[in-house]
Amino acid sequence: QVHLVESGGGLVQAGDSLRLSCTASGRAVSPVAMGWFRQVPGKEREFVASIRWSGGSTYYADSVKGRFSISRHRTQNMVFLQMNSLQPEDTALYYCAMHRWGAADYDSWGQGTQVTVPS
Repeated sequence: QVHLVESGGGLVQAGDSLRLSCTASGRAVSPVAMGWFRQVPGKEREFVASIRWSGGSTYYADSVKGRFSISRHRTQNMVFLQMNSLQPEDTALYYCAMHRWGAADYDSWGQGTQVTVPS
């Protein structure tokens, strides 16, 4: 079983930055990839960014390219999301997720951390 815990969310003004962190613990933490997703009430959860655990390749949603940056610390089993130039449309509950070896997709999720950017 893998346990993911996010931190770093908060209430910020438009144009500000935040850095989200996610710590993974549990058995065999060696995923294919880890990612960040976000969800607004009444809408489906959407992909934000992901990183391949071994090679470090990164992928971003078009809406965050150039503003957000995902990184990882392999030995500490952590993944980060640096969010710059935050906008009201970035307001959401941000989830950390893990795609484990043998799984078809992301199959482990954290509880989420709230990011709020008032308009």
